[in-house]
Amino acid sequence: MSLLIKNGRIITAADDYVADIFIEGEKISLIGKELSIPAGQTIDADGMLVMPGGIDPHVHLDMPFMGTFSSDSYETGTRAALHGGTTMVIDFVLQKQGHSLREALTEWQSRANGNCLGDYSFHMAVTDFNEHTRQEIQTMITHEGITSFKTFMAYKGALMIDDRQMTGLMQEVKKQGGMVTVHATNGDMIDYLVAKHKAEGKLSPLYHYLSQPEVTEAEASARFADMANYTGCPGYIVHLTCEGALNAVRQATRRNQHVFVETCIQYLLLDASRYEQDFDSAKWVMSPPLREKKDQATLWAGINQGLVNVVATDHCPFKWEQKLMGKDDFSKIPNGHPAIEHRMELLYSEGVHKGRITLNKYVEVTSTNPAKIFGMFPRKGTIAVNSDADLILLDPHAQHTITAAGHHMNVDYSAYEGWELQGKIKTVLLRGKVAVNDGECLVEKGYGQFIKRHKVSGKI
Repeated sequence: MSLLIKNGRIITAADDYVADIFIEGEKISLIGKELSIPAGQTIDADGMLVMPGGIDPHVHLDMPFMGTFSSDSYETGTRAALHGGTTMVIDFVLQKQGHSLREALTEWQSRANGNCLGDYSFHMAVTDFNEHTRQEIQTMITHEGITSFKTFMAYKGALMIDDRQMTGLMQEVKKQGGMVTVHATNGDMIDYLVAKHKAEGKLSPLYHYLSQPEVTEAEASARFADMANYTGCPGYIVHLTCEGALNAVRQATRRNQHVFVETCIQYLLLDASRYEQDFDSAKWVMSPPLREKKDQATLWAGINQGLVNVVATDHCPFKWEQKLMGKDDFSKIPNGHPAIEHRMELLYSEGVHKGRITLNKYVEVTSTNPAKIFGMFPRKGTIAVNSDADLILLDPHAQHTITAAGHHMNVDYSAYEGWELQGKIKTVLLRGKVAVNDGECLVEKGYGQFIKRHKVSGKI
């Protein structure tokens, strides 16, 4: 099957020009002006922005958490992602303490394989680093194409590893050509504050926020950067939210270190005033929590300064009945919020349209940088000959409103209810096939492929 996209304004992380794109099979075959090539299908993209499909490197689909599971399956989550212009996601396999990485991977494959509509890959979350785990690292990188290893500096007793384990993991991952990513918050300090607030009878969602002050993230981010610098291991901080944490990264650059930084769309657009409501605030209970307006300004500046490399979602949705598990105790509210469908359009409307970032920067942080950092470029993350034909056509003039009634995520509320957006994604291509067109999904579950990733350099 061949497909010709005519007259689109092509935007990559470096380019901005009008041309045609000829696709054969799953790959881009030719890019040029006024191409007149017979094709099985032709799309007129006049007036449209043609950009690489979004890559969201931080999602949690069908994830066990606090006695329940996140409400989007691999089928519903990747379908919603496609509707929003995200053609690939990277999810997290969570090792159980006392068990192997292989056991964890097998469990997650049983949920994901054959169920995804969009392409996908995995990070491996290491929660028990020991000699057996160390011996599995090479196999994960070389044979499974899983080159990134997630660590938690919080959630003691379930996910958290200590600095001894972190250092050992970093040394082995560096040796094998991988990267260590981190949830950088000081778990011991947070646990103390949670217990203190509960003992004082302070149980509303506001105290979720007050149990994770900025210092808990700033301290852990600095400590992670120090360990990455000592070991020489490429490091990546997930969902960074605040000025103090970004300043820790900024400080690391003074010794010629580069730490990759991801923020999420919610931290750019929402702030801690959401926690001043009643239990409705549970919609925005996530970790780290939403921060202050000054932190939003810092993150937008960090994107333009090149300190913040990726805008993801940390998509981890729970239905309202699940959130109600914590109605009388904020520490029992499942952490997470739905955003996989809205990241691309929100960032275009609030970022590009409002003049906060350029179109090229938009492509860089939503697609190209994730592809480069996680070992998929140039197959993914750009518009080039021989790259996968993962493309979005965005109408910059279309206006629309986000509602829970209109989204495709398997959750019964929206964190962005009533937001009016400028710019709408009209058509989405995944590996040369029209996956979404005018709100209709045209691929079935199982079309999504697992993408093996190559070793990482720690540079972009």
